[in-house]
Amino acid sequence: MPTNFTVVPVEDGGGSSRDAGSVFREEEEPLRGRHSGDDIRRESSPFINSDHDRGHYYDGKNMALFEEEMDSNPMVSSLLNKLANYTNLSQGVREHEEYDNDDGVRRVTVTGPQMGTFIGVYLPCMQNILGVILFLRLTWIVGTAGILGTLAIVCMCCACTMLTAISMSAIATNGVVPAGGSYYMISRSLGPEFGGAVGLCFYLGTTFAGSMYILGTIEILLTYIVPTAAVFVAERKEDEAAALLNNMRVYGTCCLALMALVVFVGVKYVNKLALVFLTCVVLSIMAIYAGVIRTAIEPPDFPICLLGNRSLENHNFEKCLKTEVVKNVTYTTDLWALFCDSRHLNASCDEYFSLNNATEIQGIPGLLSGVIRDNLWGDYGPAGMLVEKKSQLSVPAQDNSKDIYKPYVFNDIATFFTLLVGIYFPSVTGIMAGSNRSGDLRDAQRSIPIGTILAIATTSFIYISCVVLFGACIEGVVLRDKFGDSVKKNLVIGTLAWPSPWVIVIGSFFSCCGAGLQSLTGAPRLLQAIARDGIIPFLQVFGHGKANGEPTWALLMTAGICEIGILIASLDAVAPILSMFFLMCYLFVNLACAVQTLLRTPNWRPRFKFYHWTLSFLGMSLCLSLMFISSWYYALVAMVIAGLIYKYIEYRGAEKEWGDGIRGLSLNAARYALIRLEEAPPHTKNWRPQLLVLCKLDSDLGVKHPRLLSFTTQLKAGKGLTIVSSVLEGTYMTRGSDAKTGEQNLKAAMSSERTKGFCHVVVSSNLRDGFSLLIQSAGLGGMKHNAVLMAWPAGWKQAQDSYTWKNFIETVRETTSAHQALLVAKNIDHFPANQERLKEGTIDVWWIVHDGGLLMLLPFLLRQHKVWRKCKMRIFTVAHMDDNSIQMKKDLQMFLYHLRLDAEVEVVEMHESDISAFTYEKTLVMEQRSQMLRQMQLSRNEREREAQLIHDRNTASHSAMNDTAATTPERIHMTWTKEKLVQERTRNREGNMGVKDIFNMKPEWENLNQSNVRRMHTAVKLNEAVVKKSQNSQLVLLNMPGPPKNKEGDENYMEFLEVLIEGLDRVLLVRGGGREVITIYS
Repeated sequence: MPTNFTVVPVEDGGGSSRDAGSVFREEEEPLRGRHSGDDIRRESSPFINSDHDRGHYYDGKNMALFEEEMDSNPMVSSLLNKLANYTNLSQGVREHEEYDNDDGVRRVTVTGPQMGTFIGVYLPCMQNILGVILFLRLTWIVGTAGILGTLAIVCMCCACTMLTAISMSAIATNGVVPAGGSYYMISRSLGPEFGGAVGLCFYLGTTFAGSMYILGTIEILLTYIVPTAAVFVAERKEDEAAALLNNMRVYGTCCLALMALVVFVGVKYVNKLALVFLTCVVLSIMAIYAGVIRTAIEPPDFPICLLGNRSLENHNFEKCLKTEVVKNVTYTTDLWALFCDSRHLNASCDEYFSLNNATEIQGIPGLLSGVIRDNLWGDYGPAGMLVEKKSQLSVPAQDNSKDIYKPYVFNDIATFFTLLVGIYFPSVTGIMAGSNRSGDLRDAQRSIPIGTILAIATTSFIYISCVVLFGACIEGVVLRDKFGDSVKKNLVIGTLAWPSPWVIVIGSFFSCCGAGLQSLTGAPRLLQAIARDGIIPFLQVFGHGKANGEPTWALLMTAGICEIGILIASLDAVAPILSMFFLMCYLFVNLACAVQTLLRTPNWRPRFKFYHWTLSFLGMSLCLSLMFISSWYYALVAMVIAGLIYKYIEYRGAEKEWGDGIRGLSLNAARYALIRLEEAPPHTKNWRPQLLVLCKLDSDLGVKHPRLLSFTTQLKAGKGLTIVSSVLEGTYMTRGSDAKTGEQNLKAAMSSERTKGFCHVVVSSNLRDGFSLLIQSAGLGGMKHNAVLMAWPAGWKQAQDSYTWKNFIETVRETTSAHQALLVAKNIDHFPANQERLKEGTIDVWWIVHDGGLLMLLPFLLRQHKVWRKCKMRIFTVAHMDDNSIQMKKDLQMFLYHLRLDAEVEVVEMHESDISAFTYEKTLVMEQRSQMLRQMQLSRNEREREAQLIHDRNTASHSAMNDTAATTPERIHMTWTKEKLVQERTRNREGNMGVKDIFNMKPEWENLNQSNVRRMHTAVKLNEAVVKKSQNSQLVLLNMPGPPKNKEGDENYMEFLEVLIEGLDRVLLVRGGGREVITIYS
């Protein structure tokens, strides 16, 4: 939303005051554009809510001194009014309630948030934390892991959530947390990449939590309430597990469809039923504690039957007897029929059944029975292991192969400590319920820390006390009986409850239903919040919904993912999956708090003071440890998913600037690295070209030579520093907007050419000063450029003025003085694009003088890129008369071998020869052209002086009305007299005739400058050799001679370079920076 402000006008009786709107009429549109659009501006603004009334401008006089700033800096009264009227309602929850009623009339708007700590945070957290695992799996975990093992699991998980709650409280109290809860906190603290990745993980965790709650609901329904409702019935005992899973899939899918329909039709009904579901949880907990107290007085009667030391399923027999005597007659019982082939006393029976007696013991011996000693230690085992009472004596049988067909109680899955951690952890999740309702709280910054920490402390006490009480009251074989087969298919925790097991059964059923509905309500809104942030493009469709804000498409997506969990069908298999996603979310909450605390960013001012970065780091480490303890492969999968989402957002996602901690961490790391880099210059082994690329912009401020950026990409491959710069003539006040446009165009060109680096456009009074400024000051600290890349001024001969080649030569001089390397690319537009692949060809290096090894290094770097990878490297060097060319070749080959470079070596012999007539001719033409340019420059200067004289004379004629003629020259300060003007015109005319006639003269070679002749001779001979050997090569690298010390020979220097590279297509002139850049040492 736009962030706009209304400034209240001050009444003034002294007449009309000036309208500020007229003052800012020219700036109104830019300001409006600047304050409109995305939510980044809204979040970076100190103001929270805003309206759209820009019509009232300040027109009083009391604040006239500040009237020009009123648009951007409003009065304090306006700011306080915005803050006082701030409201932030949870999206989609209250909108549904205030939407159109049956008559189509809009209801009254919702008043401000009114919930306090107890109702708004404490109870929702309690309801979310206490759930399906407590009722269905905690007794089994206690029996399997033992009291001590379970206490270790509970303490680890509760410590993890407590530390996370402390970190979350610090983040939640550091400013206003809008609807979106944990996702908003993480994304605004760690940036869009981490925020999106962790937000989606949290969404997946919430969605799979919905699956777990639905599976828990169906397990209670089919196992304990109406077992006869099963669609699939196993005919054999070994098929019971598969039948149960199929029943869970069928009923789970139906339950999911029904719950999704309820959520779609009316969220308000879910919210109104939340209190009912919470009441069920509270009553169930109270029933458990009441049952424990009752066991100390009068233990309940839940007998279990043991055969030897093995626990039996007792839902097919009533009496734990092999035989019974009725009126002195011995009869076999139903238990006998289960183990023998007939009911006769002489029937053939199971060996173990024959060797051991049936014993009946109490399943709930009571608090004072001392059973706690037997339950201290765990009893882990593989799938199919018999549940046995270790302290009971038994006679083992020789053949146990048929035990699976007998009515024993077995382990349905393999049990070990780490599995139990993964299954238990979902029972401590739900700590975000308070922060997710931050918009509904009267004072969120006070309620969230207090309510969340109290809820975790309460639930931790409940879990720890339940672990101890379960181990002290219930027999071990009953605890390890997951589905209550030994207690006539009763819920094990229900056997402890008072007044009836049905209190727990019904309470847990409705609790699971409510938790499933809450998950299906919260998960789509979380997905909608992520989609509306726009950081993941393919999720944008899920940001839309019904007219009242209900996330319809997100609900369908959530139901689809939830169905995957239901098809898994096992509560024990789904629980570790959602544990991974929740643990990853909690890990990043702790990381966010630790990063913000260590960075000490100015905006990090939490009202909650009881936090420390060490606690956050400990919580983060504990989360990571629990992930791998629970399931290392699930942990890796979750991390891979988060990593893929992170890279996708980084590569394709929308750019967001949220002032996140990761950006602050990057700034701190960059500052530290820059300071370290400046301590000492880089070693030769670490040297690589850090490029300053001098680009030209055309009249439309577009990049004139985009292939220069392509070549930069091929040379750098994203490594090191690249600064792409350009210069605009003028002043920054007049061309500031052009500079910004030029930078945007440079960024776009860099993006299209995949050039990684920075860009900068400066405005200077002339191009020369601009280039000098860039060469001197580009970069920061130790990250400064050491090489300059630019294009050869191809049209310097045809240019109307000499600025083009003079600027070029001065740039060469500047780089030499700054000890920086210089790369000049001729015909840069003919260089290959990044998409091209050179199938064959050579990169030829002409090593004339030693420049520190840059000529050797550049081809190696180029060949790392796919464009040049298939090109071969050839090195040519020049031998003179007194050089041993054979030895030179051997030495060069050995040098390249030590440099670990693959290249063909060739020594070109250049013998001393007479200077050819062609060389003299080229030199004469060059000098004649130089003389002509000087005469043309003089003519131009004369024309300028003549125009100035005419102007002065006209000025003098107007001012001489009342003055004497003698004073006129003094008044207008004329430099030229009439006589001087005539003499100068005559001399100039004679000079021009000389320039015209000079081309008709016969060359007089003896009058030429011999130094120029020698230089031209070198350029011609070297060019002949290069063209002969390398005319068909893909790229020629050549030493670039330095400019003359005397600036009068600058135009001649350009001629020498032109002759040197004549006849070659792609040339890179290289001038070293005066230091070694390649070494033979490791």
